[in-house]
Amino acid sequence: MVQKSKDVYTSLLKESVSDIPEYVPGKTASQIAAEYGLKPESVIKLNSNENPLGASVKVADAVRTAAGSASLYPTADASVLRKALTKYVGFPIENIIAAGPGMDSLIDAVSKLFVGVGDEVILPVPTFTYYGISAAGLGGVPVLAELNTDFSLNIENILKAVTDKTKIIYLCSPNNPTGNIVSESDVRKLAEKTNAILFIDEAYVEFSTAGSLVSLVKEYENIIVGRTFSKAFGLAGMRVGYVIAPEWIASNLLRVLPPFSVSILSEAAAVAALDDTGYMKAGVTLVQNQRAEMIHFISKETPYQVYVSEGNFIMADVSPKTSKQAADVFLKNGVLIRSCDSFQNIGKNMVRITIGTAAMNQKVKDSFKALMAEK
Repeated sequence: MVQKSKDVYTSLLKESVSDIPEYVPGKTASQIAAEYGLKPESVIKLNSNENPLGASVKVADAVRTAAGSASLYPTADASVLRKALTKYVGFPIENIIAAGPGMDSLIDAVSKLFVGVGDEVILPVPTFTYYGISAAGLGGVPVLAELNTDFSLNIENILKAVTDKTKIIYLCSPNNPTGNIVSESDVRKLAEKTNAILFIDEAYVEFSTAGSLVSLVKEYENIIVGRTFSKAFGLAGMRVGYVIAPEWIASNLLRVLPPFSVSILSEAAAVAALDDTGYMKAGVTLVQNQRAEMIHFISKETPYQVYVSEGNFIMADVSPKTSKQAADVFLKNGVLIRSCDSFQNIGKNMVRITIGTAAMNQKVKDSFKALMAEK
């Protein structure tokens, strides 16, 4: 039998695949432990904006019960979860679409609806990198619009970037990794001055004191709001996301999403989490209090600049140290943080740190002191 060269098959790849930037995730504690010869239990993981308290005990109970049905398919359109979400978000089920894995699957589905070869999506950078990856996978072109120097949204830069090929404008609020929010007036201006779809990523909205922009979905036919159970609800490992969208968009999303994308276990976990919002809100309060404490510490007791954040994380400029140097010093102290140099238009001196418990954050403070002492 003649074996053909792989070149015969690699030629079948779409040309756009080579243009897709690699997504750089935060490393797991076990990966870091293996890399640095540490014990996994000794590493405090504050690099992926996960919930430091974990999920509600109701979630564990619901998953154990649902495991008995693991041999069965879940509902094809996650209708049980969507119905449970109606009370939480204040929209009818026709405006809600849930899917997995995570909100990423819904970003992909929105891209499938609107982005073709040569179409453009606008990304105010720095921001979550997967928006551009999703568009590039379909032959779309990510167009970067710089934020202001304080990382607030620059509306004029976005409007200048709009062309007749613009299909989607992504707005992350609170923005990852900077933590700032998008104002309602800016969203209204973009919705009214462009013919593009506005995707507002509210993965961290529960931690924001400013509240949600989801009510705008009732007013505008071109606004989608994305949410996740990964952050405030502590279900990152279950990978469940959802969107609130005009009915015409929601119904078309069901056409392009794969059926059964939310597993029986994930759906049970998400429904149980919604049944214990008191636990979620207590966790949010903890994060907000610890966030304020951390911002105060960095701004008053270190030479580094910290940015006001509405997420469950803070971003700091550790100049003249590089983000890599800072991440290494923190790791020596058993704290895993995110070096932001993989984000676009952010430089080499920014780090992002998830807000943890008081005990975790004391380790962060100790690590900052060690960084200050580093020559």
